[in-house]
Amino acid sequence: MADAVGAEHTFFSTCGSSLSVKAAMLSVAGPHEKLLVSRDAHKSVVSGLILAGIQPVWVDPQWDPDLHLAHPPAPEAFRSAFEEHPDARGALVTSPTPYGTCADIAAIATLCHERGVPLIVDEAWGAHLPFHPELPTWAMDAGADVCVTSVHKMGAGLEQGSVFHLQGDLVTAQTLASRADLLDTTSPSVLIYAGLDGWRRQMVEHGRELLDETLSRARRVRAAIEEIEGLHVNDRDDFCGEARAFDMDPLQIFVDLSGVKFNGYDAADWMRRNHQINLHTSDHRRINAQLTYADDETTTARLLDGLRDLVAHADELPPAPEIRIPAPGDLRLQQVTLPRDAFFGEIEQIPADKAVGRTCAEMLTPYPPGIPAAVPGERLDQAVVDYLRTGADAGMLIPDAADTTMGTIRVSVRDAGAD
Repeated sequence: MADAVGAEHTFFSTCGSSLSVKAAMLSVAGPHEKLLVSRDAHKSVVSGLILAGIQPVWVDPQWDPDLHLAHPPAPEAFRSAFEEHPDARGALVTSPTPYGTCADIAAIATLCHERGVPLIVDEAWGAHLPFHPELPTWAMDAGADVCVTSVHKMGAGLEQGSVFHLQGDLVTAQTLASRADLLDTTSPSVLIYAGLDGWRRQMVEHGRELLDETLSRARRVRAAIEEIEGLHVNDRDDFCGEARAFDMDPLQIFVDLSGVKFNGYDAADWMRRNHQINLHTSDHRRINAQLTYADDETTTARLLDGLRDLVAHADELPPAPEIRIPAPGDLRLQQVTLPRDAFFGEIEQIPADKAVGRTCAEMLTPYPPGIPAAVPGERLDQAVVDYLRTGADAGMLIPDAADTTMGTIRVSVRDAGAD
């Protein structure tokens, strides 16, 4: 596998990239040590912070206030974070994001290496990237030290199949292996291993050809969706450019629904119920269909027929309820204690309207895409509480909350807001 993608070492995981990214984090930083982390990280990264007792230095993403969308942080944001926290042991960035947008990994890697610390890239959505030059540059080619990839997402592995790659000497193979061994199962599935290796062989022998066809198909599908009244496919003009993403994956097809009256949650439910089509991400204004080389004209025709039917039956869907989307400044909460201390400390579960000003003691994660709006140790504000409560009322799934209706929230007893 390492030879197939140009890494120096590769490790297999049968516990998904949730394990792989934790192993990578524990290889770079330990309890009470600092790690620069892009705040648009997946909940598995936050789990790693909790388990390891790492102190996160959050690096703000680039926020598009018009599209209500977070893109990966700019290199300048990592530079500023390093200047303020020169003792940080490394950095972690998510690229591509679940929205298919990519960071300038090469520039961020250079900033890390100037300081002699490693860069981890959570590239869970990028299994296909090493195998075609028209796709965004994959993390190892851009200079990352550790790269985590979910083969079961954009590759063809069985569910839970993940690989993590290593290069350079800032993290040793022995260290990474020992951290993975702390978390990995001692009874791994040989079926998952075989799926990973079979995918590797397929991509080495046929990857370029398969992805040629897929990219061509994606262009046709994008053009066809754009012709459906009320729908708009987000493209580079929407996602990339100054103060936005560095690059994007064209196989992640995001359909903006702001031209119709319903939201993405209801649209995804309708497509599943009426056309047996499972979309990927759905939010207050978008749905997402991700194409892989497993798709063909039959599957894309079903998608297009379903989307046309969706718009034709728009009157059957309820109007999109109001979700109070915070301004970027309100969405970014203050980290007042270590995630581990808040999560494992003494907690109480109180009405959401009384949680404002209190320290959150649980992850509150709209899913998909799985990026926490609040993590343990952050002080809740009114804007985020309103966002989560109105989101839950509108159909947003928040599965890791103790109360998924968001009527109550777990908070730390030992904080400044406690009586």
